[in-house]
Amino acid sequence: MADVGVVGGTGREGFALGVRWAAAGLSVFLGSRVRERGQEAARRAAALDLPGAVSGGTNREAAGAEVVVLAVPFHAHEEVLPDVAPLVRGKVVVDTTVSLVSVDPPQLSLPPEGSAAQRVQAMLPGARVVAAFHTVSAHKLAQLGRELEEDTLLCGDDPTAKARVAQLAQALGLRPVDAGGLDQASTLERLAALVVGLNRRYRRKAVGVRFVGL
Repeated sequence: MADVGVVGGTGREGFALGVRWAAAGLSVFLGSRVRERGQEAARRAAALDLPGAVSGGTNREAAGAEVVVLAVPFHAHEEVLPDVAPLVRGKVVVDTTVSLVSVDPPQLSLPPEGSAAQRVQAMLPGARVVAAFHTVSAHKLAQLGRELEEDTLLCGDDPTAKARVAQLAQALGLRPVDAGGLDQASTLERLAALVVGLNRRYRRKAVGVRFVGL
């Protein structure tokens, strides 16, 4: 069993997260809706000669990992989540998605549940959902020799699950900050939209968030 399975591990954010965790020595499974794409992503990661093992295949196979990370677009939840739901009961599921409907300017369309993470919890009732990594740039994650020097906010209702995600954040080189329960996840999404806007306004690719005084 892999330490981390990334559902949507062939996208920019999912692949970059997986590679960073493999660089930290964790075993990672990169999932995709198409098995061959997941396998190809794993081959690209393996070519980097990372300390941790990387394998790839389907999203269902990724959901067999100890911790499951959702890195699929918000609009793909309806298609992807029912397929993995039986496999993630009792597991820590990390939701990284943001319900953006536009990036120029950045606009959110929060679901009736309140946030993407709360919607994930509703669709995966047996999982222990934690919202995290919303403001961490895929561009920066992909630069393995670059220190991140930023924070990531964590929201979740299960303290043990949140502590496990904090460990994963530290493995990436991030400082985890406990931002409360899952009902605060909408704040993370709004902050992510703000970061997208700052990147565009100042022509940057890797604006991050750091809280002082903590």
